[in-house]
Amino acid sequence: MTRSEQNPSFPRTDRRKFLGVTAGAAASTNLLSGYLAAQGESKSAGGKLNIAFIGAGGRANANIQGCAKTGHNVYALCDVDQARAGGSYKKYPNAKRYTDWREMLEVEGDAIDAVVISTPDHLHAVSAMAAIQMGKHVYVEKPLTLTISEARALHAAAKEKGVCTQMGNTGHAAEGARRTNEFIQSGSIGEVEQVYCRTNRPIWPQDLVRPAAEGVPETLDWDLWLGPAPEKPFSSKIAPFKWRGFLDYGTGALGDMGAHIIDHPMWALGLGLPTKVSVEKADRSTPGAEKDSHPSSCIINYEFAATENHGPVKLQWLDGKYKIPTPAGMRGDKKVPDNGCVYLGSEHTIMHGSHGGAPTVIDANHSAHKAPEKTEERSPGHYQEWIDAIQKNDPSLAKSNFDVAVPLTETLLLGVIGSLLGPGTELTWDAEKMTTGNADADALVFHNYRDGWSL
Repeated sequence: MTRSEQNPSFPRTDRRKFLGVTAGAAASTNLLSGYLAAQGESKSAGGKLNIAFIGAGGRANANIQGCAKTGHNVYALCDVDQARAGGSYKKYPNAKRYTDWREMLEVEGDAIDAVVISTPDHLHAVSAMAAIQMGKHVYVEKPLTLTISEARALHAAAKEKGVCTQMGNTGHAAEGARRTNEFIQSGSIGEVEQVYCRTNRPIWPQDLVRPAAEGVPETLDWDLWLGPAPEKPFSSKIAPFKWRGFLDYGTGALGDMGAHIIDHPMWALGLGLPTKVSVEKADRSTPGAEKDSHPSSCIINYEFAATENHGPVKLQWLDGKYKIPTPAGMRGDKKVPDNGCVYLGSEHTIMHGSHGGAPTVIDANHSAHKAPEKTEERSPGHYQEWIDAIQKNDPSLAKSNFDVAVPLTETLLLGVIGSLLGPGTELTWDAEKMTTGNADADALVFHNYRDGWSL
């Protein structure tokens, strides 16, 4: 039996009032303010952190285990799908159980140190914001949010509250990510002017209309699964896995894998935000699908301005059926990655896989390349970084904190927005004004929730 079932005096309407939905975000802050905690102070005995998890099945399994391996407490588990969460409930029988994350935060707020969010993309912002406003440290799955305005709002709130943050692009902590930085920042491959990034996803359907309604499984609270998304009927062709292809819930192949792939050139080259995004391909063949789902395959071109460390850089994203073009002079024993990056340097060409894959020199003159020294500090692990940041009250120790995750998410979402408007779309990003030079695109920069929900 879940906590929600044990506590029938906490009806659904009151749960919505918990968010302050009728009075806006200020009311939410007032309701949560009683639970603000001194940063860096553990609520549990022995100095262990009490961690609560919003999402307990699917991808959440890896996040729960990753945090548990650091030696801290899996204090509470929350999931709207009791069947999907069953494995975690069995593995952590002492964890408190909830169906509604708002109830979990209200009831357990005094005991919780940190919150891990492993829900579909459309729920990231509202749940993370509620936790941050309570002064809780947050780990949020990638991509950080469904919209750029949500990412900006989380960033501002996290800074105001002084909490430690981390986004779940785990490859940021990998050895290969550090080596890529060293290969590029040492100048060992020369000046990089062009980068190609690709994923073979989507592995779920895209370019489709919404499937027919089905009966909701007894183990699933569909209304809570929808959260701030429009009220639409359940389909097993959407939940629990194929939601990423739908506009209401996910960000398609680019949002999913770009966080594991584009992350590395943005970090290694210090690219900052793009100045221009143009859509070369955004394939559709299903009439009406543009209202419901992402394109089946895309080619999107990004342009980044020169900095004191490099000249202008162009980055091309390819997904679905589109592949990275074979670089001139490529070694015959190598193939461009199905998921990963190729960097064209003035002296050498390198490639690596996704999630921090190891960089490899792939041009015919590879034997002349001198591998750079290891100069960058190595990671203790993506989850451990976040735990260390919390315990030492130093947000910078988590290397994919919101200072890093928000610009990355913003870059990905600009490409997603462009892909929804179709081939030939050109966006000129004014980061300060949050405008693109395209009114239709500007409308997609900002979040829009159904009645009863707010950020």
